[in-house]
Amino acid sequence: MKQAQSGAVFQRIEKKYLLSPEKYLMLGKSLAPYICMDDYGRHSILNIYYDTDTYDLIRHSIEKPPYKEKLRLRSYGIPKAGDTVYLELKKKWRKTVYKRRVALPLCQAEAYLAQGRRPEADSQILREIDYFLDFYRPEPRLFLAYDRIACFGVQDPSLRVTFDANIRSRRESLDLSAGDWGSPLLSKNEVLMEIKIPGAMPLWLSAILSDLEIYPTSFSKYGNIYKQDIIQERSQTLCSQAF
Repeated sequence: MKQAQSGAVFQRIEKKYLLSPEKYLMLGKSLAPYICMDDYGRHSILNIYYDTDTYDLIRHSIEKPPYKEKLRLRSYGIPKAGDTVYLELKKKWRKTVYKRRVALPLCQAEAYLAQGRRPEADSQILREIDYFLDFYRPEPRLFLAYDRIACFGVQDPSLRVTFDANIRSRRESLDLSAGDWGSPLLSKNEVLMEIKIPGAMPLWLSAILSDLEIYPTSFSKYGNIYKQDIIQERSQTLCSQAF
């Protein structure tokens, strides 16, 4: 399994764009002189999202509040018990995203989340996750994976551009080691691009997006799965319980 960067704290502005296959190819040609693929090439990212039994976190998130937060367990490829995974607490205040994460062996991360067996090493981020777990009492709710190509700016490496394809999810076998499979979210060959910047977008990038008529969209992978599948299923369950 590939290892990923172990940085613990990220603060940036993130913009998302849903690309058709045609726009993706056109954009790739225009961006080629300005960005480079990182060392990991095309790789698979696997996540387990945690939420309450009534999905309070994602329901709050899709209402577009000024502040929201979520917790997920992430791996790069299918992990074994001793492989490194990342427990991530992601917060968003207005347009700025704050991601805080700790690297743990999968076995330790699962023991912490499922049984409350806290890792021996202490940190401010772990204390923040402690508070989150105590306040929300979340459980694993969704497996979500995608194939990512990650790039950085040639002139400014702090500029990150990612392309996510084959977004897939499941609500059973909620274990990162259980395999990389699930139902597709997007139409075939659609790609979700994310631009991640510490401040203002470069003028050359704004010009390319404008010329190709590519515009930002509000798109949450977990949020869209919740709206497409989980809401309908919960409504049918509640209706059946009423009679």
